[in-house]
Amino acid sequence: MKKKISLWLLAFCIAFVCYSGLSIWSYGSENQRARTDAAIVLGAAVWGNQPSPVFQERINHGIRLYTNGYVQKLIFTGGKGEANEFAESEVARLYALEHGVRDEDILIETESRITEENLKYAYKLAIEKGLQTFTIVSDPLHMKRAMTMAADFGMEAYSSPTQSTVYRSWQAKLPFFFRELFYYLLYLVSSPFR
Repeated sequence: MKKKISLWLLAFCIAFVCYSGLSIWSYGSENQRARTDAAIVLGAAVWGNQPSPVFQERINHGIRLYTNGYVQKLIFTGGKGEANEFAESEVARLYALEHGVRDEDILIETESRITEENLKYAYKLAIEKGLQTFTIVSDPLHMKRAMTMAADFGMEAYSSPTQSTVYRSWQAKLPFFFRELFYYLLYLVSSPFR
């Protein structure tokens, strides 16, 4: 009897992991083109005072949404890494200014270090500024976890993954996918205890 229960439990766990993986993979292609108050661009690494290729594509996507009238403001997220002189959001702000975004249309938070904090601090800042609807911008494989977190915060948010992600080859995609699967499952398991 115990062996049968263990097998059923194992089968359930395998099915849940497979379902989660499929959900992450398929969710990345959903681009919910909605007009919102602001795009929240999730942070990524910076190299000195320049965004890394991954972060640059996220910023570029946010700028495209802004330029085409889908969002009124850009909220850049990301704090300062140990070896960095500038916070991720500060680098993003400078990049956006160089690419035609008006200073008054940019908000930044400089404290976050992980995705959950990106969203938490950006949402707090947005509420203070009277912003109510959001477009979340990140890489396609990151979107499922980010949108799950946004929903848990009670945000009215829409998904808009970058169309020009640097994670194109299988060599780049698979490690990112498994990393996201791990963090997504960890978030789901830990959610009830938050």
